Amino acid sequence: MRILVFEYITGGGFNNQELPASLASEGMLMLQALLDNLREVMIHRCDPPISILVMMDERVKDMINAQGFEQCLISPAQNTKDEFLRLMQQCDAVWPIAPESDGILQDLCAAVEAAGKRLLTSPASAVRVAGNKFNTYQLFMQHGIATVPTKMYIDFEWDGHLQWIVKPVDGVGCGDSYILSKPEDFKQMALRKGSYIIQPHLQGKKTSLSCIFKEGRGWLLCVNNQHFEIIDQQYHLVNIIVNHDIKSESYHSLVAKIAEAMPDLWGYVGIDLIETPEQILVLEINPRLTTSFAGIKAALGINVAENILRLLKDETAIQFDCNQPINIAVKYEAN
Repeated sequence: MRILVFEYITGGGFNNQELPASLASEGMLMLQALLDNLREVMIHRCDPPISILVMMDERVKDMINAQGFEQCLISPAQNTKDEFLRLMQQCDAVWPIAPESDGILQDLCAAVEAAGKRLLTSPASAVRVAGNKFNTYQLFMQHGIATVPTKMYIDFEWDGHLQWIVKPVDGVGCGDSYILSKPEDFKQMALRKGSYIIQPHLQGKKTSLSCIFKEGRGWLLCVNNQHFEIIDQQYHLVNIIVNHDIKSESYHSLVAKIAEAMPDLWGYVGIDLIETPEQILVLEINPRLTTSFAGIKAALGINVAENILRLLKDETAIQFDCNQPINIAVKYEAN
C-alpha cells in the first residue's frame, strides 16, 4: 500500500507566502512523529507492506528526517492543490493533516473520497461537523454532552458583564481568537471580517484527549495537559504534557458519548476540554492529528500509525508498553 502523507503547513500549503512560525513548528512536530511511526511500521514489514510519498515545502526539507521515504518538494512556482491531486492518483491511501479553517481539511478529505482512495483520517462528513464550532456545539447539546454555552457572534448582545472569548467558527488553534472584556474590545470586533462564535471566558484546567475512533467506538489513548500564555488578549500554546494524568472513568465515558454522537469519526482524533471544579466541558473536536500526537510514542510506547492501519483490518487491540508523562514545547513567535 502506497501512502501519500500531506501535512498542509509544511507540505506546500503556504508555498507562495511566509510560513507562519507557530503553525509550522507544530506542523513539523506532527509530520516528524507520523513519519517516525510509519518508518517503524515499514521496518517491521507489516502486511500489506507500505511505502510512503511525502509532500514537503522545499524550505523545510532539511528540518524533517524523511530518510527512507520518497519526497516531492513543493516550490513557490507549483500549484500545491494540483500537485496533491496528481500525487494522490499514484497512491492507494492518503493521510492528510490540515487545518479545518476555510474548509481546507474537509476539501482534502472530499477529494480523496472522490478519487476512490483510502482515507486514513475521518471522512469529509465528520470534518464538516467538527470543523464548525457552532455545528459541534449544537450536536453536543442534542446528545447531552456537557459543553461551553456558545452563540454566533452576530446574534450576541453584550450586557456589560463577564469576560467573553470570540473564535472563528472554523478556526484552528488559538489563531484569531480574542478575550473581550471592555467596550473597546467589542468595537474592535465590529471591524473584523469573518464568522465568529462567542463563549463565556471560563477559568479552568485546559486538557485534551488523544483518541482513536471507528464506526461509533472510541479508544482513549491518553489525557494531556495544555499550558497557555495570554498575550495581547490571545491564548498562545506554550507546552503540552502528554499523558499527564490517569485515564479516569469520566474521560472514558466522555469518549464513548462522543463516539456515539459522531459515528463518522475514524482514526486519530483530538478532543479539547476545559475542566472546572464542577464539570468537564468539551470545547471542540479535532478530526486529525494534533500536536499531542508527537509525544504518544515516548509516553505510552505505542505506535499510533500502526494501530490506525490495523483499523483497516478490523484489529483494535492497543497495547501500552510504558506509562510516563512527556513534555512537548511549542514554539511561539510574536508577529
